[in-house]
Amino acid sequence: MSISHPSATSGAVPPHPAGGPDGAAPAARPAQRSISSYTALAQRVREAGLLRRRRGYYWRRICAVVLALAVLATAVQLVGDSWWVLLLAPLVATTLSQVAFLGHDAAHQQVFSSPRWNAIASRCLASLIAGLSHGWWLGKHNVHHAAPNQVGRDTDIDSKVLAFHPDALEGRGRLHRWLLTHQGFWLFPLLLLEGFNLHVDSASAVLRPGKVKRRHVDVLMLAARWAVYAGVLLLAMSPAKAVLFVVAELACFGVLLGGAFVPNHTGMPILARGRKMDFLHRQVLSSRNVGGNLLVDFFMGGLNRQVEHHLFPSMPRPHLKLVQPMVRRHCAEVGVPYTEASFAGAFAAVVAHLNAVGLAGRRRNSCPLAAQLRS
Repeated sequence: MSISHPSATSGAVPPHPAGGPDGAAPAARPAQRSISSYTALAQRVREAGLLRRRRGYYWRRICAVVLALAVLATAVQLVGDSWWVLLLAPLVATTLSQVAFLGHDAAHQQVFSSPRWNAIASRCLASLIAGLSHGWWLGKHNVHHAAPNQVGRDTDIDSKVLAFHPDALEGRGRLHRWLLTHQGFWLFPLLLLEGFNLHVDSASAVLRPGKVKRRHVDVLMLAARWAVYAGVLLLAMSPAKAVLFVVAELACFGVLLGGAFVPNHTGMPILARGRKMDFLHRQVLSSRNVGGNLLVDFFMGGLNRQVEHHLFPSMPRPHLKLVQPMVRRHCAEVGVPYTEASFAGAFAAVVAHLNAVGLAGRRRNSCPLAAQLRS
């Protein structure tokens, strides 16, 4: 269940060569220096106690979302078969997005000391409550953490609709390539469909044998979840209003989750297929932090501190803001660019990047930005 990354607790460093003929230790290679640098940072973080679990924090959050869903289900019954009931759909979507973030944290071993209990919590939160297959999401998310923004590995930069890097323009039809020239502006209406896309991908994965581990558990949980959801709605309203309620909820859910994921890596350097890079540079260079206030923290589920999360995936969410000054200072000391933008600035950078990639498809031989992105 753990995400692949260098150990933040072992403190082990690959041994250096014994020395040259004159007995002097040779200079460390750049990759070795980066590994040593990350290990030193991890040691300071561990000594500060920032890798310790925050079970009280997470139990309060879990109880809060369960209570909120119970209150919303009651409100749906009280409002009944009225068009006003659709106003509750965004609140349901907001609560379910918080459930998804908690499932993400449990999958990263942030909640409990026991991997087994983290797995149980993550599966229940994701499959049984949020309605997304835990096994399907975990497989692709592990790869994302191991190789963020790497062509051919990170499926988060693969899309049938958008092109996140110039190589993704290959094989697109003429009309599609023309539409991609302004794809940055298509991002926002497409986010309305992201909730549907996530549920379709999740269901497709669990229905294919061998695609998802413990798929039978996910199938049972997803079926139970949708049965209860449909039952709550149909007890209160007509089938037509129930369908509209689900459509509105999924649209809001897609905007909330997509809005939390998109600015974290889109527009950051793309690693070429097969390219090797040490852990510290790979995680920091490919990630963007999103600054802001408590509302940004809430709606992005703590993922706005993406640099810190990628460096320390098992760190509890409330500790990310505490470790941020240490990480920023360390990156400045070792010369690794650290990127942070405002909420509006992050999305402006995303739109600019997507449009630049789309335009690169029309001017691949003359656009300097396209050449820079390809490199």
